[in-house]
Amino acid sequence: MNALDRLTLFAGFGVELEYMIVDAQSLSVRPIADELLCAASGDLSGEVDRGEIGWSNELVAHVVEVKVNQPAPALETLAGLFQKNVREINHRLAPLGARLMPSGMHPWMDPERETRLWPHEFGEVYQAFDRIFGCRGHGWANLQSTHLNLPFANDDEFARLHAAIRLVLPILPALSASSPVVEGRVTGLLDNRLEVYRTNSRKIARVAGRVIPEAAFSQGEYLAQILDPLYAEIAPHDPERVLQHEWLNARGAIARFSRNTIEIRVLDVQECPLADVAICAAIVALLRATIAERWTTLASQQSVEVEPLASILLTTIRTADEAVIHDEEYLALFGFSGESCTAGELWKHLFAQLPELADPASPWRVPLETILNEGPLARRINEALHENVLEDVYEELCRCLEDGEMFHP
Repeated sequence: MNALDRLTLFAGFGVELEYMIVDAQSLSVRPIADELLCAASGDLSGEVDRGEIGWSNELVAHVVEVKVNQPAPALETLAGLFQKNVREINHRLAPLGARLMPSGMHPWMDPERETRLWPHEFGEVYQAFDRIFGCRGHGWANLQSTHLNLPFANDDEFARLHAAIRLVLPILPALSASSPVVEGRVTGLLDNRLEVYRTNSRKIARVAGRVIPEAAFSQGEYLAQILDPLYAEIAPHDPERVLQHEWLNARGAIARFSRNTIEIRVLDVQECPLADVAICAAIVALLRATIAERWTTLASQQSVEVEPLASILLTTIRTADEAVIHDEEYLALFGFSGESCTAGELWKHLFAQLPELADPASPWRVPLETILNEGPLARRINEALHENVLEDVYEELCRCLEDGEMFHP
């Protein structure tokens, strides 16, 4: 997505979806991403070019990423493109007795026993992560996400975009939480992927920080507050400087100045691409309104510190849409007049104020109304588990992914 560095705010969108490769019958993880990608490309580079969409490897060999090859000028075409590629991947996996599974975590994977790191190109980076942090845990080996990349053209656009994204991050799990089950057990948290993600690098806590990025609103401030201290802290553990790149930063949104984008990373992957792209559309609509200062000024947005945002995020990690937000000043940033509300109620308030989402002709209306009215995917999974066994629920999720349908408990 190198062309993003020539784009202004909202002139292009980079979307990446990660899926698990599982056994077609048992649904247990199958670490055969290299077989899939090599068969499709003819080499072990980990990259497959399918025109507008590409496939690639990730840290572990049971995950494949489906992504745009160049920034998309609009989101409307992406759900169909991703769906087409999901079906093609499933078609290629079928002779291997495998298929794709959605959701943010595999529900019964034992990462200590089943993790296999990607051994081919870029493998030295994964080996460095494993040596320093130990990647045979859920926080590294069992988490599938959606990434949304948004461009900025200069420091002024970065300042506005970063300020808005920091405010939006805490309420995103209310839409995207899809990981309620770990090692066969319903944990009580709805976003277990984010819970393990926020602590996976605790050996060097600065890698993820508080997940909410610090209040940095220029490239110079970002380097001084986030990247330079991070590089200095990891240097004794990384003498060959393998990891001293922007992607080492694991906050919930990371600045990629090498390509002038901010990448949002807190989203669990959903049951089908339509749901993922609809959530991306909701984020974009909310960011547009925030940057336009519909409810509050840029100065007010930039004045918000990490702590109150991180506190709200912790509550939405636990209970997603039912998380109660008691921060009146935070709610006022989105035009909500009240002392408290749930994250779900806040999203319904925002949905009503963003006509590009609420329009009956909008392609996002139905998937977003499903999420707002029935709860995020994690809540729907838990409801389905009241009357169905775990394997049957995730079998249905695999069918939803193949057919491009929303999951209803």
